[in-house]
Amino acid sequence: MSTAETDDQLAQRLAAAAGAILLDLRARGDLEGKALGQAGDEAANAMLCREIRAARPGDALLSEEEKDNVARCARSRVWIVDPLDGTREYGEGRSDWAVHVALAIDGVAAVGAVALPGLGVTLTSASPPPLAPPNHPPKMLVSRTRPAAEALFVAERLGAELVAMGSAGAKAMAVVRGEADIYLHTGGQYEWDNCAPAAVAAAAGLHVSRADGSPLRYNNADTYLPDLLICRKELAETVLRRAREFGG
Repeated sequence: MSTAETDDQLAQRLAAAAGAILLDLRARGDLEGKALGQAGDEAANAMLCREIRAARPGDALLSEEEKDNVARCARSRVWIVDPLDGTREYGEGRSDWAVHVALAIDGVAAVGAVALPGLGVTLTSASPPPLAPPNHPPKMLVSRTRPAAEALFVAERLGAELVAMGSAGAKAMAVVRGEADIYLHTGGQYEWDNCAPAAVAAAAGLHVSRADGSPLRYNNADTYLPDLLICRKELAETVLRRAREFGG
């Protein structure tokens, strides 16, 4: 690819292209369920890794579907990708799954693109949509299969309406798109689960942090990130306070 392509343009192009691969694979109809999810992961990952290495040979790469090399920790720039976030939803023919392509620079989620192929949109940190008016009462996203007790506790005390949804990227982008106001996750994630969503959400003007209010940091030797909060800024202080009350 041309070196004139910016990091933002590269992230957007690749997220959208991976989404197209996944949609085409599902439309073929010869795979379903877990087999479809595995095939989709492999196909999207192969393209993403090949293209990133060709376009940015000097950068490091961290992908959910690639064997990790902690030598990346010595690099300033690392691309962090999840070729298929929400494998279960994808395999079930749902729309609440995503593709994440992000660039972390010195540990910060600097560039992000989240494709929502089932909805036909790709959201980016370069051009996030303007924030919609808040919902009244606020809407809070939870897992459709295993809602966390902490999120349910906070939602009850806020008087929030629960919205069940699939993948992490789909939930985060639902806040960006104004379909919900709060995404609090405490069930454990990895860097590829939230780096791209965090970059897009922050660029959109949302609050983005760990569940205790501390900043998210990327390109760590241990890629596990236990928790995440993405919400409207005017709700952040209250959500963080209620989260601290859980189990107290």
